[in-house]
Amino acid sequence: MIAIPADAAQLLFYLLLALTAFLYASVGHGGASGYLALMALFSLPQQVMKPTALLLNILVSGIAFLQYYRQNGFNTRLFLPLAAASVPAAFAGGLLTLHGALYRQVLGALLVFPAVKLMGWGGTPNPKTKHAPRWQLLLLGAVIGWLSGLIGIGGGVLLSPVLLLSGWANAKTTAGISALFILVNSVSAFGGQWVQGVAVTPQMAALVAAALPGGLAGAYVGANHYSSGMLKKVLAVVLIIASVKLIFS
Repeated sequence: MIAIPADAAQLLFYLLLALTAFLYASVGHGGASGYLALMALFSLPQQVMKPTALLLNILVSGIAFLQYYRQNGFNTRLFLPLAAASVPAAFAGGLLTLHGALYRQVLGALLVFPAVKLMGWGGTPNPKTKHAPRWQLLLLGAVIGWLSGLIGIGGGVLLSPVLLLSGWANAKTTAGISALFILVNSVSAFGGQWVQGVAVTPQMAALVAAALPGGLAGAYVGANHYSSGMLKKVLAVVLIIASVKLIFS
């Protein structure tokens, strides 16, 4: 297991955190799955991982949403039913705590989804957008919202493939919807954590500060048609390694 002393290893961790924020913000995501993977690889305590990932999500997804919204990358009709179902579900999920091996195994399994997406696997996006039934949006929002609150992610890595592959939104609109979806779910899930007694610590604040430059840069270049294909594949490998470590440790 990798430890984080207060020297070069800690600096490396912060740099990787900023890079993760950059990559995720560039596609309209908050990055919780990446942050959780890094924290797992560097063996941060479990009680720190979930609330910290949610705080980082709130920061980075908020930045990403503003950039994509300015580039007309948003659809209110799609977003509202998703959020209406996901926000209360995320709060409910945030009230729950998975302990020890169960948390690591569930998190490890979920990390496979963003890894697959970053590698470009899992199907081809539908080139034509079509109508999304409201009941399907509500059901999708509720399921992803609950999982988001339970694990400490925003749900964008689960939502965006569905929007793209179903043909409900194009890539830019999906990025904008995912960013705001992640933001509202992360706020709701952190509210559930707050009710459970979780507080913001100096360590969490330091991690948020480290991710800020990456999130700002990634959101800007992502909204202006920047592609970071190779780096995304590298991040996918990191997620897979973390997934294996979590499931089998």
